[in-house]
Amino acid sequence: MPSTPWTKPDTSTRPIAVIGAGVMGRRISMMWVAAGYNVILCEKSVDDYDGAVDFIMENKDKQASQLGTKPAELKISSSLQEAAENAWMVIEAVPEKLEMKIDILGQVDAIAPPDCIIASNSSSLRSSQMIVNTKKNYRICNGHYYMPPEQIYYEVMSCGETDPDIFPFLMEKAAGAGFKPVHAKVESTGLVFNRIWASIKREVLLVLAEGVSDGHTIDEMFKGWFKATKGPCQMMDTVGLDTVYNIEVVYTQQRNLDTTARDWLKETYVDKGNLGAKGGKGLLG
Repeated sequence: MPSTPWTKPDTSTRPIAVIGAGVMGRRISMMWVAAGYNVILCEKSVDDYDGAVDFIMENKDKQASQLGTKPAELKISSSLQEAAENAWMVIEAVPEKLEMKIDILGQVDAIAPPDCIIASNSSSLRSSQMIVNTKKNYRICNGHYYMPPEQIYYEVMSCGETDPDIFPFLMEKAAGAGFKPVHAKVESTGLVFNRIWASIKREVLLVLAEGVSDGHTIDEMFKGWFKATKGPCQMMDTVGLDTVYNIEVVYTQQRNLDTTARDWLKETYVDKGNLGAKGGKGLLG
């Protein structure tokens, strides 16, 4: 049970803070802005935004028209204090590195109001691993997004101490913002879909590493079998091969899995700066 009763925050006047303006941070921000929620997008420096603001401004109106909403305001800030001090929700969207997430959540927990929900966008790490430096754990949880606006599933999961009243509240707000919320009812590395998706990615990388086939053939077959619009190589290229690698590190460590696919990805692509859509070559060339 939570150590402190959680109360519903005022979402009409207070902003959402998104920490991290990468591939996911900008997409998450765009969705909430389009749904009518003021968003503060926080990065350490102007250089780190790297087109994030342009992406949000170019896509928010189209998304809002689909929702029947009026876009709210986007603000950018390099100050974690400014971003979190009055937020009703803080979304952590920094790289998939546990120590970084522990640090961010510790800082946010000390800044954010007691009723502010702190949600990690991690796709593989459990929020229970991140609460090393936090005190108000009743309002901390996983809130994992995929690739909105194309993939709009949104998974929520407890840190082990999360007030249970947070989940229906957060899922209702997310549904109104155009997401399809799913509740992972027990703690799980990878939540729901990513547990399955991780095994697919790993096997695809092994097929490539062993020279069995190439990315284009794999994607063509995958789309043919599952009537999908994108194949696994294209999806990995889109999210960024560095992110794919960081996630695979988590899985191999936590589940004591073979590291062949992970190591091949690092040596062949990540170490050479070939990260897919983020820059350089990807699995599709």
